[in-house]
Amino acid sequence: MKVNYDNFNNIKYILAAFAVAIISLSVYYSGHLANDMSKEERKRIELWAEATRQLVYDDNTDLSFILKVIEGNTNIPVVIADKAGNVYMHRNISTPEKDADKFLKEKVDEFKNVHDPIKIQLDENTTHYLYYDNSTLLKQLAYFPFVQWGIISSFCLIIFYVFTSAKKAEQDRVWVGLSKETAHQLGTPISSLLAWVEILKSNGVEPELMPEIEKDVNRLRTIAERFSKIGSIPEKENICLNTLLDNSLAYMRKRTSNKIAISCVYDMQSPTYIRLSKPLFEWVIENLCKNAIDAMDGEGRIDVHVFEKEDKIGIDIQDTGKGIAKSKFKTVFKPGYTTKKRGWGLGLSLVKRIIEEYHEGKIFVKKSEQNKGTTFRILLKKESSDTKNATKNIFK
Repeated sequence: MKVNYDNFNNIKYILAAFAVAIISLSVYYSGHLANDMSKEERKRIELWAEATRQLVYDDNTDLSFILKVIEGNTNIPVVIADKAGNVYMHRNISTPEKDADKFLKEKVDEFKNVHDPIKIQLDENTTHYLYYDNSTLLKQLAYFPFVQWGIISSFCLIIFYVFTSAKKAEQDRVWVGLSKETAHQLGTPISSLLAWVEILKSNGVEPELMPEIEKDVNRLRTIAERFSKIGSIPEKENICLNTLLDNSLAYMRKRTSNKIAISCVYDMQSPTYIRLSKPLFEWVIENLCKNAIDAMDGEGRIDVHVFEKEDKIGIDIQDTGKGIAKSKFKTVFKPGYTTKKRGWGLGLSLVKRIIEEYHEGKIFVKKSEQNKGTTFRILLKKESSDTKNATKNIFK
């Protein structure tokens, strides 16, 4: 059956309305049933009280019938006491070995808050009172709406999860297909551009222009390669992090306004090697730098700081842009979130997947102040196993 995801929000509202309706009806019916049962128990206890009175003081009563009535109460806790609270009789109550009288008096006080006592007039001068609690069945009935609420809520949550997962899986398949098709379509013009670069070189076009043109064409080829890797498991290599960052930042400097300064500082004395997917990790650095450049409106600083922290390598990317509200620290990584007029809001979502799902690292907003800037922090393991989480890819 094909699901129409455009109506997904309507399905959520229908499920919520269905759950509320069922729970409301259940609570109403259970309350009505519990009230009727409480009245019936009251009648039974009144009959039990009368039977007890007759058993003690009426010599002409059919004892077999009276005893049958008394023994018929097997589930309603009762206590008979005088006005002073002295207990004379109890039934369906387990008493402790020590301080039984104190325990029963506490039960009398407890039962007073549950039901009004039933008066047993023994003679003109003697009056006892019968105190009783709800039966176990009546107590269970009181909890039944909450049990049913839990079951229905669980059912609705499962249905919601199934629809959400199906929708996400369908969207991911679309993105994977679109990405691979984009990579395929870029392949032909990129190959053609590379050929034209060679022709221009042979025709003596200004030599100083050719290296930059060639870099841009190669960059297009790298971008196509990145898109082709979406939906698959890219291979990781033992990469020098210093070289990768220096090259990525050098590329960004030449294609950014000279009013934006980009620097990189390493705390480590020697080059650091980590197992990375080079094209994907370059994508991460470029995305973070481009977001920083957009946040600074063409003027400011990007400072990259690389350091060691216990068994991890940390990379801080700090800008002097507009900043991010604290309430949005996690939201910025969700697909579709963007503050720009153009774009689909996928950059930081892909960055998070590349870092956390493939490289087994972490990325988060370390700090941010409005109109002062933002710092993103990446934490990577110094050593990462090739086989661990081998089935993961950047699009689940």
